[in-house]
Amino acid sequence: MYGHIAGKLARGDIIILDGGTGTDIQRRGVPMSSGTWCAEANLSHPDVVAAVHADYIRSGADIITANTFATSALLFNAVGRDDDMLAIDQAAVAIARRAAAGHAVAVAGSMSTMRPVQPGSDRTLKQQEWPEAQARDLFRRKAENLAAAGVDLIMMEMMRDQDYSVWATEAAQATGLPVWIGLSAERRKDGALTGFGREDQMLDDVARVLSALKPDAFSIMHTSPNDTGAAIDVLRRHWSGPVGAYPESGYFTMPDWTFVDIIAPADLVAKARDWQRRGVTAFGGCCGLGPEHITALRSAFPS
Repeated sequence: MYGHIAGKLARGDIIILDGGTGTDIQRRGVPMSSGTWCAEANLSHPDVVAAVHADYIRSGADIITANTFATSALLFNAVGRDDDMLAIDQAAVAIARRAAAGHAVAVAGSMSTMRPVQPGSDRTLKQQEWPEAQARDLFRRKAENLAAAGVDLIMMEMMRDQDYSVWATEAAQATGLPVWIGLSAERRKDGALTGFGREDQMLDDVARVLSALKPDAFSIMHTSPNDTGAAIDVLRRHWSGPVGAYPESGYFTMPDWTFVDIIAPADLVAKARDWQRRGVTAFGGCCGLGPEHITALRSAFPS
């Protein structure tokens, strides 16, 4: 099902992505796990996960992303659940594939470098590090499992550094599937743009290193709408290929998303038109943004 997406990318046509999957699952009343956030919902509440995907398809999404962000290879290894990750991902992809059946919609698998998160915060606990060889092997198992489960492409999400993000992306590319890199940024206290949660990683350096991997597309995602434009400009110093933008709104206090000051759909569209002038052709939403935002984007950028 990726062929029509590849055609849109090649022509520079608009592509509409879905919105936040995990946060919309929470919004519908599913309790979030204190350790693995929204991952368990694939097993405990598959009907709700399916309904989220279905609503994004009805809203006009060209690509939906299976609920596999939180089944991070690093996170599940840290809590001793390597094989559970594989089973949960298989369930997640099956749910997304059933939702997409009969629609001209591609199904992406999400890969992240999420680690255990400090309770009540969005900050990663950094006590544990993984040797490169071990991390690469963990990412390989995740990527190969997503491919075997039947995703059409792999979305690298919240890529933010020059080590784990590179190893994870290379594992995804080794499957032979199309790979989109999603780069997440935030402003440090001094105003500099860095990788999200990696204040030691300047965004310009991360964009340069990840651009050299030559993904099929590159997005600025899980970044404040107010910083997304500047992050696109940084990315454009190193990347001339297709660009997407899908920001977040609100904030995370592990294990729950806090839906505060969520950007209005009309305001998101206005931002998207500015990003389009910067060369962006794929639009969607990340955490905090729901079907109403995707409906507004689809209306503003019809097929």
